[in-house]
Amino acid sequence: MCAALLNWVSNLFTAGNSMSIATYEEVLDLPNHPEKLLIDVRGVDEVASTGAIPTAVNIPLPTVERALQLPADEFKAKYGRDKPTPETEVIFSCKLGGRAQTATNTALGLGFTNAKNYKGSWTEWAAKQGK
Repeated sequence: MCAALLNWVSNLFTAGNSMSIATYEEVLDLPNHPEKLLIDVRGVDEVASTGAIPTAVNIPLPTVERALQLPADEFKAKYGRDKPTPETEVIFSCKLGGRAQTATNTALGLGFTNAKNYKGSWTEWAAKQGK
């Protein structure tokens, strides 16, 4: 965990790397970008009760760090998607954006340089999709 924190702090000061925010339009366009990964960090029961954004993989927040450190074959077997590389654009969502920011920080700390928070998360998505 200390190494992840040090990497995260280092990433804050790396030129060209800012803590990015993903927009609704970016998330809406994800079906056209299979190279990007959307991770919903809400709990399994929460996702089951509301639904999920299309293409999202559910990895609850308490397991994000461990999931992103799995060997590629285990990640694919567990989540049905290729494990993201450190350069893959990974977008995190939750209900309101708070847990997604925590997951974004975790990913940045692990060296994922294109981690983004969909700050509007499920609340914005559902409102704009009429759900």
